[in-house]
Amino acid sequence: MDLHTTSIGGGTPRVAYLHGLLGQGKNLATIAKMVAETDPGLLYDLPNHGRSPWDDDFGYASMADAVAADLRDRLGRSAAVTVVGHSMGGKTAMAMALRHPSLVRGLVVLDIAPDDSSHGYGFHRLIGALKGLDLTAFETRADADAALAEQVREEGVRSFLLQNLHRAPGGGWRWLANLDLLERALPLISGWPAGIRGTYDGPVLWLRGGDSGYVTEEHVPTMKALFPRARLVTIKNAGHWLHAEQPQAVGKSLAMFLASLRPELGR
Repeated sequence: MDLHTTSIGGGTPRVAYLHGLLGQGKNLATIAKMVAETDPGLLYDLPNHGRSPWDDDFGYASMADAVAADLRDRLGRSAAVTVVGHSMGGKTAMAMALRHPSLVRGLVVLDIAPDDSSHGYGFHRLIGALKGLDLTAFETRADADAALAEQVREEGVRSFLLQNLHRAPGGGWRWLANLDLLERALPLISGWPAGIRGTYDGPVLWLRGGDSGYVTEEHVPTMKALFPRARLVTIKNAGHWLHAEQPQAVGKSLAMFLASLRPELGR
């Protein structure tokens, strides 16, 4: 699968950034730019999102394999990068580390656990709200925002969702995200695939939002079983989208983690 990517910084990429459900690679651009001088990055649009292709199935293993294949095509068989993933992208990053450990120099997981997350923000409602919009009725993006406000009151959440609304080549509007597939796949997206096993023994930074319920102390034993070197850090005054709500704190933690890898690698 030919995934769409955006480069941040010059030189050989050292970090791969994987966004969450209904997002795009650009969602992680702010923190990527903070570390780009020493650690250039690639922002990925994951399958069925952004400008990457759609397919007929959802699976964390297949998404992890697609990103791994792209990185090896770009960087060679001996490539090694730090993988940063938020929410759905965090589970994809975990799957990459477990399935392709030689490719993953370090792992950074943003506010998601290797467990069921269906208790979270209510993406079924959000996808339903998007699918319920009559795109033929809108002349402007503001029209779509006003209609979506009837179902989604939070302005920031609407802005996040409506980044998926784009002008179609022949006129009118279209969704970048494969809403039908993602709606069907929500139980898989919320879950953790039983078929992905093993351990990843590399360094892992786990950042959770202090106001989020996606990563709790109950998840720590499972995290440690899969990722023995995991270090859990709480970002205060942040919810699930901690990289957008507290970018300076997340960027600082990421920079410190990346710096800790360079002496370890002799770089």
